Amino acid sequence: MSATDPPLPFGLYQFEVYAKGLGAERPELATTFDALQEQARAELPEAAYAYVAGGAGEERTMRDNRAAFDRHRLLPRLLGEVAQRDLRTTVCDTQLNGPVILGPVGVLSIVHPDGELAVARAANELGVCHVLSNAASTTIEDVADACPDAPRWFQLYPPNDPEVRRSLVRRAEAAGNEAIVVTLDTLTMPWRPRDIAQAYLPFLVGEGIANYLADPAFRAKLERTPEEDPQGAVGMWAQTFPNPGMTWSDFAALREETSLPLIAKGVLHPDDARRAVDLGADGVVVSNHGGRQVDGSVASLDQLPDVVAAVPDETAVLLDSGVRTGSDVLKALALGARAVLVARPWVWGLGLRGQDGVREVVRSLLADVDLTLAMCGRASLEDAASLLAPGHDRD
Repeated sequence: MSATDPPLPFGLYQFEVYAKGLGAERPELATTFDALQEQARAELPEAAYAYVAGGAGEERTMRDNRAAFDRHRLLPRLLGEVAQRDLRTTVCDTQLNGPVILGPVGVLSIVHPDGELAVARAANELGVCHVLSNAASTTIEDVADACPDAPRWFQLYPPNDPEVRRSLVRRAEAAGNEAIVVTLDTLTMPWRPRDIAQAYLPFLVGEGIANYLADPAFRAKLERTPEEDPQGAVGMWAQTFPNPGMTWSDFAALREETSLPLIAKGVLHPDDARRAVDLGADGVVVSNHGGRQVDGSVASLDQLPDVVAAVPDETAVLLDSGVRTGSDVLKALALGARAVLVARPWVWGLGLRGQDGVREVVRSLLADVDLTLAMCGRASLEDAASLLAPGHDRD
């Protein structure tokens, strides 16, 4: 194949699995999300499992995210010349080999000792874009070293100290990240009963704050270094991370502080999408944080069409929260998303089998997207808008 030829279909992965089956080798990981989560429940420490699996309140929003996908149906067409399929797309100047991005997840060290490094290495192997959480157990710089060949974005929880914010952004730029994803729906910690029941917040024992401990602006705030006084550093983090006083003026200031594409994450209301774009956002992520922030809030997928309609066509609209299968991805694309962010499925893969687990889960999802697209009679994502059955979308 030449460099201009379409890439080999992701769906060929199934034949790798079947070929191994001839030698009585079966996948180590469960092949559906529910079964994978049950496998993780059986193998991971109870508190770590609860932290990843849990949501806000009674977890109604988590259930509603899944129900929203079930309200839409795909309408396959026949004989669409799908022998060669191409899932490539571009989002905020980042070239993607498929419409799936590994969304930001903090404190990955609680599910596997290799944490973010395992995810970065798997993404690098697959050429898949991943988003590093600034609430990570590994620094921006070390993750960059582990993923030199695949696109990377950096997710920012804006701290209440502008100098620390600017320092984190400068480091993300210097490390070669291609966009800043600013999460706007976590200005303080929400009420999550599973974590409350375990009395478990990993940050308070120093997990997930590596980017703060390594940051020169943050270290300048400390009386003693984190190495000399770890709990003092944790205490300063606890004073710096929450930012309930953040306003749109702070978002506008962040826009002035970086030349990278800026993507606002946590958008549900069309007016908030318009405001973010008016202040310079290049993209928005329609997201309720996987149901982890506000119990009983609207499902992300339900808000997607209204947000798409509210912003200019050139604005990149993405979606997360509840994406589990290839058909979910295609439904989101049909409703106007450029790509989706996925998190919990590959986190379970990480917890169960490290880098290999992340790779297996992501390859499986991309294969599902590819094969479902083909079965619907489409060869590229340009045809996604025609995938939904009439009467099952909101138009």
